Amino acid sequence: MTLLRKINAALGSATGFRVCRVHPPAVREPAARKPVPPARPEPPPFRPPAHPETDRLLRRPVFIIAPVRSGSTLLRMTLNAHSRLHAPHELHFRRLEVRCTTRLAERALSVLDLHRADLEHLLWDRVLHRELVRSGKSCLVEKTPSNAFVHDRLAACWPDARFVFLLRHPGAIARSWHEADPVRRDPEQAACDALRYMRAVERARAALPGHTVRYEELTGDPEGALRELCAFLGEEFEPGMVEYGAGRAREIDGLEKGLGDWREKIRTGRVQPGRDLPDAEEVPAVLREVCDAWGYAPEPGGVAR
Repeated sequence: MTLLRKINAALGSATGFRVCRVHPPAVREPAARKPVPPARPEPPPFRPPAHPETDRLLRRPVFIIAPVRSGSTLLRMTLNAHSRLHAPHELHFRRLEVRCTTRLAERALSVLDLHRADLEHLLWDRVLHRELVRSGKSCLVEKTPSNAFVHDRLAACWPDARFVFLLRHPGAIARSWHEADPVRRDPEQAACDALRYMRAVERARAALPGHTVRYEELTGDPEGALRELCAFLGEEFEPGMVEYGAGRAREIDGLEKGLGDWREKIRTGRVQPGRDLPDAEEVPAVLREVCDAWGYAPEPGGVAR
């Protein structure tokens, strides 16, 4: 019998206790930290092209500056039905970025007086010009809503660009934005999120010349609204713009979530009447200022102008 057993036998009979060997606690590996996503780099300073005649292939592009859920897909579908206007799905080209992977490459390009923003502008121009050439048409129209946040950069990149501002009742925008994904955005979140776009559009309207289209006019009198827009663009109105789906089943079937509206109303292939405007008491308080700025403040009796 070992000494420990003898001690435990005597200790146990006298006190009821026994001696046990204590094992050191297991060393626990520190929990792995979740990787921190890299911060988005600051946008580079930008400038107009030094030599537009050689630095730009795309001529006089048209940018629709609009908030989310304002009818921009409807407007681009009507314009794309024109024989001379090509309005593709949202291209999100401003998210295309360029970087030099070596200091030597950066130095070589700087000798050519090409900086990061200049290179990105060359890339943007090439992508959009390629899309226009493939269409066989003569004028490109682009309508990604987030372009409103970089309207000044678009104007610098293409000094000959033309701008179309699309407005809709702010309360209707917020309502539609909530309905597009009610799980992700409750009505309050939808209003605050959509307001960011509305403010960006308002800054663009204050800074740039252009033509304003209202969603309510586009859906209420599509021919009248499109005739005015065509006149601004220097194009003849074509009746097929209202029935934009005629002979374009493939384009309608190709509508894809994330690249514009994809739901049944837009798939009908023709301009549909808009919904009733929200009542004054339905408009969130955070949207009242922009309602007033855009001419949607309620008249006596609760009807928006």
